[in-house]
Amino acid sequence: MMINQIKHNDVGRKHWKVSQKSWNDWKWQLRNQLRNADDLKEVIPLSEDEERGVRLSNEKFRMAITPYYASLIDQDDADCPIRLQAVPREDEILPNEMDLNDPLAEDEDSPVPGLTHRYPDRVLLLVTQVCSMYCRHCTRRRLVGEKDLHFTKTELDAAIKYISEHEEVRDVVVSGGDPLTMSDEKIEDLLSRLRAIPHVEIIRLGTRTPVVLPMRITKKLCRIIKKYNPVYVNTHFNHPKEITEEAKAACNMLADHGIPMNNQSVLLRYVNDCPHVMKELVQGLLTMRVRPYYVYQCDLSMGIGHFRTPVSRGIEIIEALRGHTSGMAIPTFVVDAPGGGGKIPVMPNYIISQSPGQVVLRNFEGNMCRYSENPSVLSGCGKHDACNDPKYAVKEGPALMMQPGGPMVIGPDAERTKRTRRNNRKKTK
Repeated sequence: MMINQIKHNDVGRKHWKVSQKSWNDWKWQLRNQLRNADDLKEVIPLSEDEERGVRLSNEKFRMAITPYYASLIDQDDADCPIRLQAVPREDEILPNEMDLNDPLAEDEDSPVPGLTHRYPDRVLLLVTQVCSMYCRHCTRRRLVGEKDLHFTKTELDAAIKYISEHEEVRDVVVSGGDPLTMSDEKIEDLLSRLRAIPHVEIIRLGTRTPVVLPMRITKKLCRIIKKYNPVYVNTHFNHPKEITEEAKAACNMLADHGIPMNNQSVLLRYVNDCPHVMKELVQGLLTMRVRPYYVYQCDLSMGIGHFRTPVSRGIEIIEALRGHTSGMAIPTFVVDAPGGGGKIPVMPNYIISQSPGQVVLRNFEGNMCRYSENPSVLSGCGKHDACNDPKYAVKEGPALMMQPGGPMVIGPDAERTKRTRRNNRKKTK
């Protein structure tokens, strides 16, 4: 029977009339992506700003929207959060002096193409430039969407060779693009090769398919992923409207196969920069067995300045969540520092004062309490063998200062800073 599968609203009722089987076929969804203004105008009315944005977007970062995700757009709401994430606007091509081409300096920390090695024990492996939908807030738009290509076998071989030769790498984050746009066979080949590396303990798949293409999550795919556990799926829900029956079914299928899931949201202006919206989102995620993991401050990528909020807004949202919902529902708010500084957690300050013997704290209601300590008990351990094993010695960061005989000042330019200060004092005298 031919039926209209746009179940969420009346958008596209005349545009798509397909069988249930076709609508639920993820390959049909990809073949019928909306890629230009004419496609989109047949589904939703476009404002002049949107039509200009769509027509100009191919010059900077092209558009592709799955029919499923387009069906979630509210035609009567110009600021529909689904619409804002999917439909280009003219703001994307307006110059912004803060924008950077590679804000996280991923290319600078790339020993071989497609691989970023920044943290000591983790690498980011990019396997494709393809996404089922090109989110307008994409941080990697310098790479994604230019061509519908997966990385070549030669490039993938070089990246896996690097991982196999670096025994410190125990965690591989697979991203792109979206790795789940690849075929089941390519996904299995990738996972099997990574799992064959003895020192790789954890594999993570970064994907937005449960949000924008939930029919991609099939029992066959889940069985493949399960075979190579522990594999974590990190997905990307930004708004409660994205938690549909189809998305729930996809997440439940992954969870039923024993695949743990985390969610990484991006704080987006007019989409989710509201405590009430974020609370509804994180609580909804838990009902699907998806753990709210991170909320990212919007990066300084080209063309997404109109999405950025003040960092203080993210802190306000986290403070509004704490104590008002389950601790499991509270993600960590992070700023992925420009220039490759990595993820920096930013949170409300609950310590009012601290002195030997006591700490004064405040709770979510604003009440203050005193926590008493034994000032004679020093922090630290020293009991375990690992504490005295040079192999595990801390070599960087504030923890280094806490060790016996640790430095008074640390940092890449600490010595130069001290010399500069000495020279300045001499000049002053």
